[in-house]
Amino acid sequence: MLGGSRVLVSGASRGIGRAIALRFVDEGARVLGVARGAEALAAVAGEAQAKSGRADAFLPFVADLEQKDACTRAVEAAVSAWGGLDILVHNLGGSGARTFADATDDDLRDILGRNLWPGFRLAKAAHAHLRQGRAPAIALVTSIWGREAGGGPSYNIAKAAEMSLGKAMARDLAADGVRVNSVAPGSILFPGGGWERRQQADPDGIADFVRRELPFGRFGTPEEVADVVTFLCSPRAAWVSGACVVVDGCQSRAF
Repeated sequence: MLGGSRVLVSGASRGIGRAIALRFVDEGARVLGVARGAEALAAVAGEAQAKSGRADAFLPFVADLEQKDACTRAVEAAVSAWGGLDILVHNLGGSGARTFADATDDDLRDILGRNLWPGFRLAKAAHAHLRQGRAPAIALVTSIWGREAGGGPSYNIAKAAEMSLGKAMARDLAADGVRVNSVAPGSILFPGGGWERRQQADPDGIADFVRRELPFGRFGTPEEVADVVTFLCSPRAAWVSGACVVVDGCQSRAF
């Protein structure tokens, strides 16, 4: 269903973004993966070529998407490579101060700059191309902590803002045939990620967290998130737009 689709994935060098990019490759899509780390992106490109046998399955684009012009350049690179764009997945993010007492203006500005603004700017740059694409779709990877209280205050605000942006775009862009959805992962474990670092630093504490907070008794995987993202971006989800789909193994408590 996604064979030949032209896809841009931000934050594609590791974790959830890497898994999303590789799942699109499995589906026959062509992916431009954006991240700051050239070496990590090159590794994903090698893995994508080995899986697909296609040299153009994954094109690495090194950029810091917190810089305003980088979002436009990334979209232009995808359009230049393939003549258009069908799917945009914004996965870039990060957290900041853990408590309100530690939060500052700079912290909130930084976390909005890492989460919300790149997604907004990528969508702005991609809109004119997506409206001409094949079954165009946008997916914003947010968090369960944008749907309910949890995480640090600046992270909570930024992820809630992403979801609000996704809903607003879905309403406005429907007239252009562009679907927009958010995907809200729970606690996801992957090499080099925050949960792995916490697990290494405090194995007993994290084991207690898993028993207390994760009903299935384990963390989620990036691939489980990627499966949902690729489905939502495919024609199989043609009547799903403006939704926020939770991928958390029943971790969150919101209805």
